[in-house]
Amino acid sequence: MGILILLAVAAAASSLYYQYKHLAETEHKVSKQGIEEVKSVKKVKEAYDVIVVGTDPEGVAAAVSAARNGMTTLLVDGRNREILGGLMTLGWINSLDMNYSPGKTLLGKDDVFNKGFFSEWYAKIEGDSFDVNTAANAFYDLVKNEKNIDLLLKTKSIEPLINDNKTLVQGAKITLQNGDTQTVKAASVIDATQDGDFAAAAGVPFTIGHEDIGDPNSKMAVTLAFRLKNVTQDVWNMMAKRLNNDDSPDTGVNEVSVFGYGEMSSYPALNKEKAKMRGFNMGRQNDNTVLINALQIFGVDTFDPKSVQEAFDIGKKELPNIVAYMKKTFPEFATIELDGSAPELYVRETRHMQGEYRLSIVDVCTNNDQWDRIGFGSYAVDIQRVSPTDSGNVVCKPKQYAIPFRSIVPQKVDGLLVVGRAASYDTLPHGSARVMPTGMAEGEAAGAAAMLAKQEKMTFRQLSASKETIAKLQAQLTKQGMEIPPMTLKPQPFMEHKAYEGLKSALMLGLASGAYTNNFRLDDAANPKRMVNLVSGAKKMKPDAFKGDVAKAIDKLDNADKVSLTLEQASYTITQALGITASQNEAQAKLVENKLLTDATLKLIADKTKLTNGDTYLIIRDVKTGLTGKP
Repeated sequence: MGILILLAVAAAASSLYYQYKHLAETEHKVSKQGIEEVKSVKKVKEAYDVIVVGTDPEGVAAAVSAARNGMTTLLVDGRNREILGGLMTLGWINSLDMNYSPGKTLLGKDDVFNKGFFSEWYAKIEGDSFDVNTAANAFYDLVKNEKNIDLLLKTKSIEPLINDNKTLVQGAKITLQNGDTQTVKAASVIDATQDGDFAAAAGVPFTIGHEDIGDPNSKMAVTLAFRLKNVTQDVWNMMAKRLNNDDSPDTGVNEVSVFGYGEMSSYPALNKEKAKMRGFNMGRQNDNTVLINALQIFGVDTFDPKSVQEAFDIGKKELPNIVAYMKKTFPEFATIELDGSAPELYVRETRHMQGEYRLSIVDVCTNNDQWDRIGFGSYAVDIQRVSPTDSGNVVCKPKQYAIPFRSIVPQKVDGLLVVGRAASYDTLPHGSARVMPTGMAEGEAAGAAAMLAKQEKMTFRQLSASKETIAKLQAQLTKQGMEIPPMTLKPQPFMEHKAYEGLKSALMLGLASGAYTNNFRLDDAANPKRMVNLVSGAKKMKPDAFKGDVAKAIDKLDNADKVSLTLEQASYTITQALGITASQNEAQAKLVENKLLTDATLKLIADKTKLTNGDTYLIIRDVKTGLTGKP
């Protein structure tokens, strides 16, 4: 028995070393791998159990999971790619936004959520930043070793094969590189494209960008990543010295990653309407080069090839000046040189699927569990700029929240799952859930679900509603190495505040921000100008109801950003915005009369002459409920 225990401990230690060996290394590897040639299958079959569309990390995870579950699988890509890994390897986003757990590994390093396929792939790369050749080869190694996967690259188009009433996907119509068309049937299709292209073509409903918070014309900026050379160990050491003296949560450095240099936001762009720099996300490669995610480009229609080309042109014109600015501003960059830009743009946000469940910002900020969990996230809700004048926003920093299976099951169309950043999230939680480790967990779950749906003779929609079958899916994912047990966390302090119900409404409307510390400043004093801004932002709840001019509420008020906000002034601000005729001292009664302000809220306001931010959120909740019927 003692020998068995020792063997078990040794096996566990060996497994952990395999998964995290790169974290124990102190010296950076400098041996760069050559890219292995990726070979497509010579002839595609007429039918497969599963088709996975898209070779980004989420798609590779889905295909490998399906294949290991005995499913014959076609992994197919419709972009002109020669390697696997998509955004990581061709968008050059080589620094991972990690879902770290509160615990540590046996080696004392930060542990990660989900594990499974992600940890298997992660053990093959250099760390939380990686050389793109290493990453591409690791993806291909995992695919080519699965006998159940046929890989097909460089197709000209991949269109849904769908039944007559457009409710069931039955495969795909694929136009091959030589122009020939082939119909490939499949019991299941997994859309792992960055933008949900296949699902959209099948008729799945989506919102676009910030549409769900009333701003359909806004999307997070795209980025053109770029490469610098001559980033030697000495240069790295100088960066580390600078950043180790900076206590900002936006700053850090290890053997392979740098994030910081927020001063780059002062870079004077050549195209001030379209381009803006942010602090660096810098990932090290194995040849004294680094890749940098920092140049943001705005107003790009990523579904329009001309607009995409314009974005590339804008970026490439800026890059020489950016490097010159770096060399002038920071002594450690004196010897660096520009060494190219990424083949693909980093597109953060386009479509958000309407699924059986739509992940909300409240789910994320309150560390919500889900009965049908298929993975966890913990990355900060990072909303990047939508314009050069925008400063971006970190809404909150969750500790752990669950991704439900229902969020990869689309409405209206069956036989299909959607994984990755186009899954069923509202735009704000997408700021966290869009990260690739989360998408890889979804991909692994989708591959296993395809097996289970076949085995149980269920549609994905039926599966998503069955607690018994979801339990089988979770058991299978656990068997595959994922860690998705039920979670219980202590409530965040803001969840026990008397204004919590108001805060939830403000969060859903995109009006509240707690940053990395989750401090929503509920007890801070409000002022009349802030109330005007808050109500102006709340118009999105029902735009046609806001017929007045909210700015008139402070027209005759001096120091509107400094004096205390009274309940009378707050009520008047709302009546002005809604176009309700009322004097300042009549406004509160008018709101009560119109069921836009409740007795429950009035009782919670401790000092009606000095309202807090929490008080204003409670008022906004009443207005939202009165106008829309929903809190």
